[in-house]
Amino acid sequence: MLTRDDVQRLAELARLAIDPDEADQTLPRLNAVFGLIEQLQAAEVTGVEPLVHPGADPKLGTRLRTDTATERVDRAANQVSAPKVAEGLYLVPRVVE
Repeated sequence: MLTRDDVQRLAELARLAIDPDEADQTLPRLNAVFGLIEQLQAAEVTGVEPLVHPGADPKLGTRLRTDTATERVDRAANQVSAPKVAEGLYLVPRVVE
């Protein structure tokens, strides 16, 4: 089980400002989440085949529709409202130097 100090440390690592009252309110929620994770980890899964996708059946394969384009995208119409566009590309401010 987590303690209030653990909640404060997690908040610090996440760079979140959290006061003691918020930590006290968050503590039971986090403990509930970790309790669910413990239950999942306790489940016996020996011999269970992993699924590629939740909709997949190991015997039947994936039951997903084919990935085909159903509509055409009009790039010029979509870029009309963009602040800056050059040669069909959206221009955005640099955020990493």
